Amino acid sequence: MPNTLSSQPILLVEDSPEDFEATQRAFRKSGLKNPLVRCEDGDQALDYLYRRGEYADPARSPRPGVVLLDLNLPGTDGRQVLSEIKGDERLRDIPVVVLTTSADERDITACYRAGARPSNQSRAGRVQSITTATATIDDRKPPPFRQG
Repeated sequence: MPNTLSSQPILLVEDSPEDFEATQRAFRKSGLKNPLVRCEDGDQALDYLYRRGEYADPARSPRPGVVLLDLNLPGTDGRQVLSEIKGDERLRDIPVVVLTTSADERDITACYRAGARPSNQSRAGRVQSITTATATIDDRKPPPFRQG
């Protein structure tokens, strides 16, 4: 299969089982065919993106077409993960949608400044936002992941 964005996984960084299940349902309803990979905390997400530990095998950690990132995570939180992604030349071109129910204007502003698209809403509205955000995945060839 060619390495196109429509064949790339969507990396969902989400600690809530309920939100993960809601996201899976939304993807099924929308007909989105991309594989959905879940990381439950920021440390696991960074291991996936940098291909460390259990994700060292590139076959287990293909480059995501988009990252859906919960802002409030245990351990390394979403703010830190976003900063790592956008601060690394190998990762910064991966689109990131920050999923949060935070109404704190500082969080939203910080996400925009870091290069992410924040999605601030309830769980029900969040599903629509995820579907809309991932609809931008198309057949453009992604840049290769360079280890280093």
